[in-house]
Amino acid sequence: MAAREVAFLIIFVALTFDFINGFHDAANSVATVVATRVLTPFQAVLWAAFFNFVSAFTFGTGVASTVGKGFVDVSLVTLPVITAGLIGAIVWDLITWRLGLPTSSSHALIGGYAGAALVHAGFKLGPANAFRGLVVGQWPKTLVFIVIAPLIGLVLAYALMIAVYWLFQNSTPSKMDKHFRRLQLLSAGMYSFAHGTNDAQKTMGIITGVLVAAGIQSEFHVPVWVVLSAHAAIALGTLSGGWRIVRTMGTRLTKLKPRGGFCAETAAASSILFATYLRLPVSTTHVIAGAIAGVGSVQRFKAVRWGLAGDIVWAWALTIPASAIIAGLAFLLIHSAA
Repeated sequence: MAAREVAFLIIFVALTFDFINGFHDAANSVATVVATRVLTPFQAVLWAAFFNFVSAFTFGTGVASTVGKGFVDVSLVTLPVITAGLIGAIVWDLITWRLGLPTSSSHALIGGYAGAALVHAGFKLGPANAFRGLVVGQWPKTLVFIVIAPLIGLVLAYALMIAVYWLFQNSTPSKMDKHFRRLQLLSAGMYSFAHGTNDAQKTMGIITGVLVAAGIQSEFHVPVWVVLSAHAAIALGTLSGGWRIVRTMGTRLTKLKPRGGFCAETAAASSILFATYLRLPVSTTHVIAGAIAGVGSVQRFKAVRWGLAGDIVWAWALTIPASAIIAGLAFLLIHSAA
């Protein structure tokens, strides 16, 4: 099979990952608005998918460049490396979806890409030089934001909830919820918009890397058709839903009312858009989970099921190494079959 044909096959796999990303992260986009019964599940995924797609031309392609060039040595990136990286991310996403755990598709992609690059560098340069497959690049900022991003979401959601209670101190809970049922439509749209512009760019970075590795492009720049394809795939994935994770995020972590849903979504969207402005691939899953916990802790500390939150954190911590190991094994299989 010619290199160009292989490249387009890998691009299809990348768009499949993007679809699964939308499927997996649909819960993050719709859990709060479904849990508060502002929208039905079907209405919610339509709403989220629409904003996932319309975010295509808003924040440029800075995150795509970071993913494509900021973690691995591009001179060692080949089509098998990208293929194995995608396999690592997809397999980990499906495992955690089956378990109902809202892990990060973003960090699974980064981990898979890095794991495949490490094994390839080990083959090409010798095992002692395997880590030359990685570059310092954006690793420090990205690893720091694994912690900072959900904390920003948590703190901002907590502050918004305090402000809401102060502003509406003379209103009854039913009157508050009447206002916030309408406002939550805006906050849910804003969150889905932020989710689309950050997450779709990660797949754009991988696809552009494929184009460069296959010699179809000489330089790393994201074509318009890649932008549209990535956003279409993530929007279609969102339409398919991910109801196992919706239950974890929307009902099991803490009980939400419209005012809480509004604060959680607004806080999470603000944190994600800030990271996108910094050209960083942030985990939308981490951020919305932190924001939901921040909302719940305003009512009382025990309102958040911290045991479940701990399970989620463990899944977060395992995502990069687990997807890297799966991708490394996938690369070994591809290499041995070649």
